[in-house]
Amino acid sequence: MGAPSTTATTPGSTDQRWYRIRGGAPLHGSVEASGAKNSVTKLMVATLLTPAPCTLTRVPRIAEVDVVLGMLAELGTHVEWLDEHTVRLTTERIADASLSEAYSGVNRIPILMMGPLLHRVGEAVIPLPGGCRIGKRPVDFHLAGLRAMGAEIVEQVRSVQVKTLGLRGTHVALPFPSVGATENLLLAAVRAQGTTVISNAAVEPEVVDLILFLQQMGALVDVEADRTIVVQGVDRLRGATHAPIHDRIEVASFAAAAVATDGRIEVVGARQDHLMTFLNHLRRLGGEFEVTPRGMTFFRARALEATHVQTDVHPGFMTDWQQPLVVLLTQARGASVIHETIYEDRFGYTRQLAEMGADIALSTLCLGGKSCRFAARDFEHSAVVSGPTPLTGVDLTIPDLRAGFAYVLAALSADGTSVIRGTRFLERGYEDPVGKLRSVGAQVETDPVPADRAAADQVSAVH
Repeated sequence: MGAPSTTATTPGSTDQRWYRIRGGAPLHGSVEASGAKNSVTKLMVATLLTPAPCTLTRVPRIAEVDVVLGMLAELGTHVEWLDEHTVRLTTERIADASLSEAYSGVNRIPILMMGPLLHRVGEAVIPLPGGCRIGKRPVDFHLAGLRAMGAEIVEQVRSVQVKTLGLRGTHVALPFPSVGATENLLLAAVRAQGTTVISNAAVEPEVVDLILFLQQMGALVDVEADRTIVVQGVDRLRGATHAPIHDRIEVASFAAAAVATDGRIEVVGARQDHLMTFLNHLRRLGGEFEVTPRGMTFFRARALEATHVQTDVHPGFMTDWQQPLVVLLTQARGASVIHETIYEDRFGYTRQLAEMGADIALSTLCLGGKSCRFAARDFEHSAVVSGPTPLTGVDLTIPDLRAGFAYVLAALSADGTSVIRGTRFLERGYEDPVGKLRSVGAQVETDPVPADRAAADQVSAVH
């Protein structure tokens, strides 16, 4: 196979495909989890910290990766694909520290480039972040931390201007253990003068993966037991080669697909230590797992029963595991409660599940657990799912990335055929979802048919 194209997906590209899924069939087989989107994209940003070449393996071929590569190329990075999933990134010099406003609102990656660009050229103009429509995702924590390190910041309507004569270490206490803010401070601290202490830091596996990459590049980073990260700044960083962790969100998605369809799926690359909280809730629900030499196998052990779940920062139940779990709970006996504490507006996708027959009631109260920061703020951040309810195939439109796989899962569990539009959201974070689903027996058709599959079909017809 030849090297893939280095052409990046442009922001705002149109979504021309949809999936037609026929449900009701158990899924059996094996899929390999791709490299984690939420790790790979941050590792790519980290390569800006050095002029030396950096190589990343296990890079998923997804739209989000293409967008980030486009950003890096605009800044001056040379992008070279060594094989299908290995990319070498070299930024000998920053060609332009002003990232195009075309990337405003596309995702949250540009805001993470401030630290590396400040270290390389002392200034940057960065478009304000965006991403999926799941609630406000302010950058206040990011900007406050960088200001404390000596950055001068001017906020504009669609962008942020930053400059510095040199970042210096400081103590930053995060009001909330934000993954993005922690990553931003890490990227700024590793080459800052002196020592930076980040209190109440996020410690998700993706954050640790970034720390491991930075350590290979020559950074000095200590992770302490009480959510404290201590970074001793160094003058320069070197190139490194790194294999990102497998995507634990994709693993949970296919685990849910196995349980929902009463099938059995091995997910190659799945790691139990990255899934502990998910596995506990899956078992309480009625699912089960086995650790294999290559990963983990997931299946249904008994009739599904209601459970209560509260999302939280790691090591709690990940907010991106919530959506497939909700679909599973529509098939569980009794009333389940899900309390979302990370994003205030993440249950909007459930309205379309109700059109399929799901019984889901949303509430502004903190149900089923402790009060959270959204209490008494009129956000529908709790859900009561009553089941089991049969699901029927309907037309669905994906509103955001993680809702995308929830709709696929609902369609696989439903009687009849569903048509799913808005697939660009799903393909932002899942590599070859159609191919992987077909490999375990899912009946999925796309329209228009992708060019590579159309060519294969023509060859088959000839022979």
